[in-house]
Amino acid sequence: MLAIVCHELTGPAALRLDEVPEPRPGPGQVRIRVRACGVNFADGLITRGQYQRQPQPPFSPGFEVSGDVLELGTGVKRFVIGQRVIAMTPYGGYAEQLVVAAIGCVPMPEAMSWEDGAAFPVVYGTSHIALWHRARLRAGETLVVHGASGGVGLTAVAIGKQLKASVIATASSPEKLEVARAHGADHLIDTNHENVRDRIKELTNGRGADVVYDPVGGELFSASLRSIAFEGRILLIGFASGSVPQIPANHLLVKNVDVIGLNWPAYAELHPKVMTRSLRTLIQWYLSGAIKPHISAIYPLERAVEALNQVVTRKSTGKVVITMPQDID
Repeated sequence: MLAIVCHELTGPAALRLDEVPEPRPGPGQVRIRVRACGVNFADGLITRGQYQRQPQPPFSPGFEVSGDVLELGTGVKRFVIGQRVIAMTPYGGYAEQLVVAAIGCVPMPEAMSWEDGAAFPVVYGTSHIALWHRARLRAGETLVVHGASGGVGLTAVAIGKQLKASVIATASSPEKLEVARAHGADHLIDTNHENVRDRIKELTNGRGADVVYDPVGGELFSASLRSIAFEGRILLIGFASGSVPQIPANHLLVKNVDVIGLNWPAYAELHPKVMTRSLRTLIQWYLSGAIKPHISAIYPLERAVEALNQVVTRKSTGKVVITMPQDID
């Protein structure tokens, strides 16, 4: 079978298309025929040896896939051969087949396309657990979403609206902001031409934001801390700017501010009921038409490096998806 393999931790350029042995499932695992794989910013980190849970080469990147079950490991009773599933995995998705723990799989509706299924779990799961479970976003509150046209940012806008918040979206260009508007953002801030702190204060009549969703870090985190409301919550989702904030703790005391971390994959292992409940809610919203992944580009497996570069250079909006050849017996 074919897979995109990382042979050294020097970034996406080290990836190459290889023929590799078919995997076999162990106890509690399933083997999946991968139909599509979502591309994430963290795929670039893992190819550089910079991810939280870092495999050693050779390995394939890829945290989320859609596909159908080819084989069941011993003890797996929740799925049947041929069943459509969405699967979350520590790595390995850039391949025609994948072995993954059954606990990391959920049934995929017939009405969901392979591409939507692969674009769904990481970004929607991250934003939903962050806003619903960690920040406890309430109806009528003001939510600021940084990097609002990116993979997770765009889903945070949509989920914020589903939770009946007022959403302020920030992005680095008018074109990206229009994507956020189309997904429900109430107000827009161009980070290249506007003072983020001042605009948040202006849009909230001086009160500040109740919740800030920050996958960017750097200067935007500083602006968030200076424009947060009393008892506001700042969600740390990632650091796409490359700058990890150093938080002055005394600032947190003044307004009783919470700074909340979010490691979404940890829920599969440490609190699976939260992840399962979240994904069920999200799939119901999808089937009702309330949410739908915004896929800006689809690439075949052999162009996976190009797909990943689109994401890590922040040239894409929403999600980028890789699709697989479908000639597997």
